Amino acid sequence: MKQIAAVILIMITIVSLVVIAFTVNQVDQEETRLKTDLQYRSTLLAESLKETVEPNFINKSDNYLQNVVERFSSKERFAGLGIYDNKSNVVALSSTIPEASSAATKVAADAMDADRAEGGFVKLNQEKTYLLAVPMHDDKSIVGALVVVQNAGYIDNRLNEIWTNNLFRLLVQATLLSLATLLLIYWFLYTPIRNLVAALQTDRSGGGKQNPKGLTNSFLFRPLINEVSRIRSSLLEARSSASEEARLRLEKLDSPWTAERLKEFLKDILKGRTIFMVSNREPYIHTKDGNQIKYYFPASGMATAIEPVMQACGGMWIAYGSGDADKLVVDNKDKIKVPPFEPKYTLKRVWLTQQEESGYYYGFSNEGLWPLCHIAHNRPIFRKEDWEQYQKVNQKFADAILLEIKNQDRPIILIQDFHLALVPRMVKAQRPGAVIGLFWHIPWPNPESFSICPWKKEILDGMLGADLIGFHTQLHCNNFIETVGRELESLIDYEQFTITRNNHISFIKPFPISIAFPNQDKSEEDNKAAIDKIRKSLDIKTKYIGLGVDRLDYTKGILERLKGVEIFLTKYPQYKTQFAFIQIAAPSRTKVKKYHDFAQEVEKEVERINSAFKIKNWKPIVLLQRHHNQEEIQKFYKSVDFCLVTSLHDGMNLVAKEFVAARDDEKGVLILSQFTGASRELKDALIVNPYNGEQTAESIKQALEMKPTEQTKRMRNMREVVKNNNVFRWSAELLKTMIDLG
Repeated sequence: MKQIAAVILIMITIVSLVVIAFTVNQVDQEETRLKTDLQYRSTLLAESLKETVEPNFINKSDNYLQNVVERFSSKERFAGLGIYDNKSNVVALSSTIPEASSAATKVAADAMDADRAEGGFVKLNQEKTYLLAVPMHDDKSIVGALVVVQNAGYIDNRLNEIWTNNLFRLLVQATLLSLATLLLIYWFLYTPIRNLVAALQTDRSGGGKQNPKGLTNSFLFRPLINEVSRIRSSLLEARSSASEEARLRLEKLDSPWTAERLKEFLKDILKGRTIFMVSNREPYIHTKDGNQIKYYFPASGMATAIEPVMQACGGMWIAYGSGDADKLVVDNKDKIKVPPFEPKYTLKRVWLTQQEESGYYYGFSNEGLWPLCHIAHNRPIFRKEDWEQYQKVNQKFADAILLEIKNQDRPIILIQDFHLALVPRMVKAQRPGAVIGLFWHIPWPNPESFSICPWKKEILDGMLGADLIGFHTQLHCNNFIETVGRELESLIDYEQFTITRNNHISFIKPFPISIAFPNQDKSEEDNKAAIDKIRKSLDIKTKYIGLGVDRLDYTKGILERLKGVEIFLTKYPQYKTQFAFIQIAAPSRTKVKKYHDFAQEVEKEVERINSAFKIKNWKPIVLLQRHHNQEEIQKFYKSVDFCLVTSLHDGMNLVAKEFVAARDDEKGVLILSQFTGASRELKDALIVNPYNGEQTAESIKQALEMKPTEQTKRMRNMREVVKNNNVFRWSAELLKTMIDLG
């Protein structure tokens, strides 16, 4: 739109300059013509009157002369006459021009001195006036002068009229030109390009095989159409080949899982059934930026993992609309197609009041269940009013699900995480035939820890409304089954790992979540340029760089990590000025006091350590407290010598897997907490106890001094694990298990 406005502005500017130049010339010519005409008419009138006035002037007929000047004072465009003797004294003067006396006297004197007609334009009563004086003679000498006073205001009026008319024409021309330009751009450029984009988007999403609508008759785009048609044909052929290859791979369990393979797999087993994904966090958040609406992807491990799955299989994602512009972009059913740049599935937003969000999300979920499940030495806070909001919001989500599945036969519903523990039972009570899965993204604590929750039985009963309950690790499955065994009357089958309650069977299984293994499409030169840019922007000139990437959450072990860095520099001072540690810390749950206080605590610790070790322009720790998108984080992953993941308790921790997947150079070292689910899979990482600062320090030294060959061996092994056990395989196994149940 800015480009179109610029084009129109340039065109209007050019036309305006032409019109103004033309008008200036026209005004100049018209002014010259009118002045010449006025001077000519004044001369004729003066000479004519002179024949009458001159004899009477010589004969001293003053009364007659006064009658003459008064008689001519009422003529059109004629202001009056003045008669002066040879000493510039007034003999007779029209009563209508007393203001002209001084100017007329001067003109009369000039005419008598030069013995020829003299004239000039003057301002009288704020209007232009023309004075012309002609000398009068007797037989021997000049005896006086006759002055003709003409109104010349019509000249300025005429010139102003020309400017007004031409500027009005300019306005009309500019309006018509702008409208014509917009129409031409719309018909001949925008519409064909829009149709072309729509066709390409349809092709990318796997639809349509027709030619782009409206382009076949566009002569301007005929060369482009031909080229695009070839590209579309190649794209459709490649997609067809990929689909065929994906179908052939379905029976080969050892072949890598891809988005295309998952799509074909689900097409085969779903047989037209729709998947409904449900979570608190939405995958795309729309916000206001001045007069514009923008969107961003949240800093959420769950969203990062699930979003590629939804792009592959389609369906509907139901989530809380948290953005301040979310309501502005949905339809009348609170839905929007996403991703914004290439829609592949539907996002339905659920709206919460500020009170509901405060109690359900910040209160019960994040001050209660989160610390309870993570056992991170932070006392859980349980308030009755928060529990009431938690129940209310879970019912709101259940109602949204029930509305969407009312016309669905055997719908498949996959509910995500601890925010919605009551939803499975709420939906199952209304739709017994629905297949419901619940995946718990955080750890499940031991029975003793969970028993402190005042509403433990309600939460467990709500979860057991699901047909399948998934955790990251077998340990979490075991803890959950033991918890149910202690708290609820139920039948537990340890061989099949099922729990039967009220004649309903729930299967409990581990499904280690992962990420979509990226296709590396950047050259080594591009990667090096990105690395150099990061170093320059952060003013890092050290030989070695370490990295931490986390939300500002007390369960991520950020303070313990900083302590490990401090111990490392204390024990090995030779690395001072040679080592820098970058901590990316995305703000999280800032409305919860514990998180707000924790963020300040991290800042103070960074300042303390930097103050203790700072030498000239070098400081050991760079803290970046803002959200970074995935593309930005990928550049950081590629530019460091090691990544430090020190979670105190984590269900999986996808940062560890993202770092491994990003290192297509097979360099770098992963230092990983033993309390993460990822440590069960990434055994070639340097495994540490994050509470042991000495061990973390030694692992940093080991990472920096590790031989390139060993780095490559370890990284290659871990990359194979992440590549083979990616999120598409995770979702295929999870959804296949659910479908087999219903």
